[in-house]
Amino acid sequence: MHRTTRIKITELNPHLMCVLCGGYFIDATTIIECLHSFCKMCIVRYLETSKYCPICDVQVHKTKPLLNIRSDKTLQDIVYKLVPGLFKNEMKRRRDFYAAHPSVDATNGSNEDRGEVADEDKRIITDDEIISLSIEFFDQNRVKLGVVPDDKPTKDQAANKRYLQCPAAMTVMHLRKFLRSKMDIPNTYQVEVMYEDEPLKDYYTLMDIAYIYTWRRNGPLPLKYRVRPNCKKMKLSPTQPEAPNSTGRSGPESDFASDKASSPAGVPSTSSSLPSPSTPAQSPHPQFTPSAPNNQNGAPSLTPLAQSRPYPFSIKSRKMSVNGSSASSG
Repeated sequence: MHRTTRIKITELNPHLMCVLCGGYFIDATTIIECLHSFCKMCIVRYLETSKYCPICDVQVHKTKPLLNIRSDKTLQDIVYKLVPGLFKNEMKRRRDFYAAHPSVDATNGSNEDRGEVADEDKRIITDDEIISLSIEFFDQNRVKLGVVPDDKPTKDQAANKRYLQCPAAMTVMHLRKFLRSKMDIPNTYQVEVMYEDEPLKDYYTLMDIAYIYTWRRNGPLPLKYRVRPNCKKMKLSPTQPEAPNSTGRSGPESDFASDKASSPAGVPSTSSSLPSPSTPAQSPHPQFTPSAPNNQNGAPSLTPLAQSRPYPFSIKSRKMSVNGSSASSG
């Protein structure tokens, strides 16, 4: 089984740090001959006295080594996003430098060179930042019918959408527990948080979602949820002769049979059984509604809906209890 583990930033440091200064990359610059990267200021100063790479000793250029180095914006963005607070500290350092040296002409440089770029403009998110998000019910029927969502939501959609402000470090698992608690969803159903129509992993944080799906901060982070019945695999043991007093036996088998009769796991169903928040509340187990007793033992029988959907396997002469009374199936 695949297990997901978190990697510490210290394990990635060899790929994010400059060997010349020992710090994280600032204005990452790569030598095109060997693809080794350094801070721009570090490699420019080094190539003033040498024409070889500091790591592999490959010749950068015979006469003008500065012609064979290129700025690596992608690597620098990765470093800024992985190292907390690095971008904000670097921008502050540049602003302080130009404030202390007003004679230095910085008009030819970019806003980032002058330290005038905010975290929001660079799409850098910190762990303690508060992210606004919207959460609404995922309507499977609209997706199946091919209904294209309008730019202007309807009144019902606007009423069912909720807005939250959460820390960027909050995980999808925390959001699922919040939804289960607020909506009183029983444990027999599972809650899935989605971005558009794609389910999200429990260990994803809001910061991860914003980076993966390139959230532009032009509105709340749009999330959806859906509720589905738990699909538990049932283990079948070989048929064994029953004991004479199996009718009045209470124990693990009675609990198992009761769970099987009252849980939707026995019925092969993939669609959600819970309604949308805009529809009236229904029974948490709609597929197994007991009706009036109509068998010889006086036990309540299942509705035709449950009877018309047979189990994917046969059960021979197994007695099970339904709502406290015993009934013979087979």
